[in-house]
Amino acid sequence: MRSTSKIKEEGHVRIPVGKVILGGNLIMPKNAKGIVVFAHGSGSSRFSPRNHYVAKILQNKGFATLLMDLLTMEEELIDMQTGHLRFDIEFLAERLVGAAEWLKKNSKTKNLRIGYFGASTGAGATLIAAAKYPDDVYAIVSRGGRPDLAMHYLPKIKAPTLVIVGGNDKAIIEMNRAAMRHLHAVKKLEIVPGASHLFEEPGKLEEVARLAAGWFNRYLG
Repeated sequence: MRSTSKIKEEGHVRIPVGKVILGGNLIMPKNAKGIVVFAHGSGSSRFSPRNHYVAKILQNKGFATLLMDLLTMEEELIDMQTGHLRFDIEFLAERLVGAAEWLKKNSKTKNLRIGYFGASTGAGATLIAAAKYPDDVYAIVSRGGRPDLAMHYLPKIKAPTLVIVGGNDKAIIEMNRAAMRHLHAVKKLEIVPGASHLFEEPGKLEEVARLAAGWFNRYLG
């Protein structure tokens, strides 16, 4: 049985970004070799079970993880009525930039290199955030992402970028293939056979976690 003695859970954190405070969950393994910030997709939150699954795999590989809300509770209520904020990718990217700034000032994380893991629209936000501050981000993984939402920013990205798409997610495959032509950094497209957009099929999310762990181990570790 795997020992959990090396995992130190910091638990809930409050992240000041501009005029708001965002909730997050920070987990720090002993001697962490980097930290991965998760950006959830539209309509989700830091409690996304898929992101939590991937985060646990990364923690077991020695990476710290930060799963955070991109909206405040008040903003979520507004978004439930309008659906506007979840697709304001520039707005969400600024939240990720703010989180990175907080990590660089936090005594426990300031010496850790930062990577992003983005899902769906959250992946678009991570790409914009990485393009705006290219020297602060060392690796990116996109799961079923929408890079088309960040197309004009892609040439500015320096961080090695792994794009993971389900083999049955035809429209997203084509979006990502088109986006890859605009990425000048180290890049790779991985298509998981038999997987849909949410990777809900048996073993498919496990494959996502394996691919992500390998990428972060190579470029963030």
